[in-house]
Amino acid sequence: MHGIIPYFLHVLERSLFCSPRLHLFYQKYNFTCKKTAGHNFHMQSVSIQGLSELERVRLQEVALVRLMKDFDLGCQITIPKDGQKRKKSLRRKLDSLSKEKRDKESDSQAFGVPLSQVIVNDRRHKQLQEEQEEQRSPSDRVSSLLHLMGRRSTNKELSSSNSSLSSSSETPNEGTTPSTPETALRSRRRGGVSVDCITDLDDSHSRLLEALQLSMPVESHSEKKKKTSDAKLSLNPIYRQVPRVLDSCCQHLQKYGLQTVGIFRVGSSKKRVRQLREAFDQGADVVLDQRHSVHDVAALLKEFLRDMPDPLLTRELYSAFITLDKADQYTVIQLLICLLPACNSDTLQCLLHFLSDVANHAEDSRDADGNEVIGNKMTSLNLATIFGPNLLHKQKSSEKEFSVESSARMEDSAAIISVVQHMIDTHQSLFTISAELQNELLLSLLDTDSDVVHYLLRRKTPQCE
Repeated sequence: MHGIIPYFLHVLERSLFCSPRLHLFYQKYNFTCKKTAGHNFHMQSVSIQGLSELERVRLQEVALVRLMKDFDLGCQITIPKDGQKRKKSLRRKLDSLSKEKRDKESDSQAFGVPLSQVIVNDRRHKQLQEEQEEQRSPSDRVSSLLHLMGRRSTNKELSSSNSSLSSSSETPNEGTTPSTPETALRSRRRGGVSVDCITDLDDSHSRLLEALQLSMPVESHSEKKKKTSDAKLSLNPIYRQVPRVLDSCCQHLQKYGLQTVGIFRVGSSKKRVRQLREAFDQGADVVLDQRHSVHDVAALLKEFLRDMPDPLLTRELYSAFITLDKADQYTVIQLLICLLPACNSDTLQCLLHFLSDVANHAEDSRDADGNEVIGNKMTSLNLATIFGPNLLHKQKSSEKEFSVESSARMEDSAAIISVVQHMIDTHQSLFTISAELQNELLLSLLDTDSDVVHYLLRRKTPQCE
């Protein structure tokens, strides 16, 4: 093709998901890619957080099809609902509580609240801080800015081992906050940036207009309904959805607790943990530093995960996680993670990155001067034993921990621990979406929105013209 080839044709010809219709699509748009360093451009693997909101929703559908087609898990698999879609069920549970308990739970900002709602509460907290910052005097702003820059610098050092996961309290897209009540409502409802905000995140205005003014072909009623739903989703990556309390705990423990022997096993002060919990629940601006006990913060982290109304890995996927075949463990876990709501996936990635860091400091070692450094003794197996029952369970135990004690559930408990240990050991690649899976995703979008696919490819490949 004389050095210039239709984009993806050479890749898709070798793909199981290639189709004449897809060939015609790329020929129609004459979308070409120049050779780079003497080699034709290929689709690259990307972090799941690099996908747009629309892509992440479609990824759930593609992953579900792959799981049902290629693996026999012996159980029914469904895409988990996010916390907002569970509101009716939550209301029914609240109605059965006493007025005192109901009032107490409704006031909670973090603990015992659906994860998606915690994210919404954190966004409101951030917006309130920004509004208060605007009302402060210039001298106060300078002082606050210098303090914030110092904290960001520290956070960046803590997360240098994982470039795809920011330990800072902000991400590039997180700075785009809704400017009107209507856009704010949409952002809070989905946890992402709406399509009408797309110009804030991309420089190519002509291409953005092309993406926003999509052609609408003749289609069936069901296709129109699905397309209407997709039209409300952003074509850009959504902000990192990790609860403030979990992020703060992980950052604190990474800075002060990695060398603490028996972290997560040693007891804590119930009074201090309760005070921290109440502070986060009241929406206070909590800053965890050297004054706070490592064991108190560790207990707070476990308590947050334990009190989630729905476990982080969701009840819908419980059977799928515990029945997977060892030979297919990695691939199946990766696809099951693709099924998770964005807030669950982002939070899980943050937590696993932290737990992996803890496990890397389990053994004794020596520093640069040859001095012995005592390890924390918390291997990935030990951590999985502690956190596994908190991350994946059918129902809450009556005990303070979700440990599985009955002989009838011991087998499930062992499977849960094995799955979580595997996640900790392989977390760096678990959240990477392969080129093949991206091809399936784009082919799925091509069925309803060819113009969207065209726009997404341009955004993904700035090298192409």
